[in-house]
Amino acid sequence: MDELREQIELLQGSANLATSIDDVQKTIELLTAARAKIETEPHKAPITLATLQSPVKASLEVAQKDLKPAYFGLNKYGKALDKKFKDKPLPTAENDALSSHPHLINRAIAMHLLREGQFSVASTFIDEANRNPPHPEPTPGTPNPYLNDSWEKDLAKDALDSKKLQQHFGAMYHILHELRQQRNLRPAIEWARERSDVLEARGSNLEFELCRLQFVCLFVGQDENGHMTESAEGPFRAWAYARSEFGPFQIRYAKEVQQLMGSMAYWQNIVDSPYRQYFYNESAWEEVALSFTREFCSLLGLSADSPLYIATTAGAIALPTLLKLQNIMKEKRTEWTTQNELPVEIPLPPSYHFHSIFVCPVSKEQATDTNPPMMMPCGHVIAKESLDRLSKGARFKCPYCPNESHPRDARTVFL
Repeated sequence: MDELREQIELLQGSANLATSIDDVQKTIELLTAARAKIETEPHKAPITLATLQSPVKASLEVAQKDLKPAYFGLNKYGKALDKKFKDKPLPTAENDALSSHPHLINRAIAMHLLREGQFSVASTFIDEANRNPPHPEPTPGTPNPYLNDSWEKDLAKDALDSKKLQQHFGAMYHILHELRQQRNLRPAIEWARERSDVLEARGSNLEFELCRLQFVCLFVGQDENGHMTESAEGPFRAWAYARSEFGPFQIRYAKEVQQLMGSMAYWQNIVDSPYRQYFYNESAWEEVALSFTREFCSLLGLSADSPLYIATTAGAIALPTLLKLQNIMKEKRTEWTTQNELPVEIPLPPSYHFHSIFVCPVSKEQATDTNPPMMMPCGHVIAKESLDRLSKGARFKCPYCPNESHPRDARTVFL
């Protein structure tokens, strides 16, 4: 990676794009002036065009000369990339389980476009998908596509009927624009207050986070619309806002409210006070925006991140390991026999661990729906298949303690 960084630094140092832009702008000005002259004096158009040829040609040559270092740097950087990341063949489509579920693939793409605010692109994609419905293709070794059941079509139809979702995400992006670009908290606070009971039931902190940030903005000299005002009046505005808005938060956020009130004593020197973290937090706005996005999507029954993005990223992480596994299987002439789990562990980052799993301490196998974890009266948990093998339908001793129990006393554990 050091070589790549070095090439980027060389490219940044040698490619003077500002000069190229200035030269192109001069050419544009020459052409604009010539057009204006021709419009006012049409009879002199041939002379104007003739006198324009040499200056424009010279200007374009200078612009091309300025771009040569950029082209040279990009060429070297491309070679460095090819050297660092060597091209490897992608896995074959012999086990493409997704080919039998094209409607779900279209649904994932449409949902991703809607979540990203690409409403026009999503509408075009949905219209084309509806005009040309996909045809499922069975994949060897995987279940056939739906033949008699319509559950997949119904699930996909909910996403492809995008008008309602587009309205929801349109409102979300409007509020996010106000938060990130305008520094205006009012729309987000109003949205949270309308859903205060639901957010409270979910244990969400969003409404308080928004109101706390509004208190900070007022304190430093902004009004409720994000406009700067007389800074000396800021603490008084913040005090009035706290008295009128922090009442419902007194029980759950008593400590946080007390800290905000304590900052009033340092209003003349808040920079050196113990409360500096609340008033000089550069990431506060982005944190609130991410929290709002997460809660907004949760109330719609969606995850905060796009499932298509997550699946693609996880696949990219897993691809080198799967390629290596494919090569090993070809050399040993073996096949991948498990359908419900991967034959190797994929080291995904912690943020991609969405579900708790249970590995039986006896068989060392991961629990499944058909082989769930079972808790014995003593509190120890093993997989159902291990329980059946140990007990054989009669009383048995726990493999981890002296207690004995009957298999009918075991209870299924749900993770």
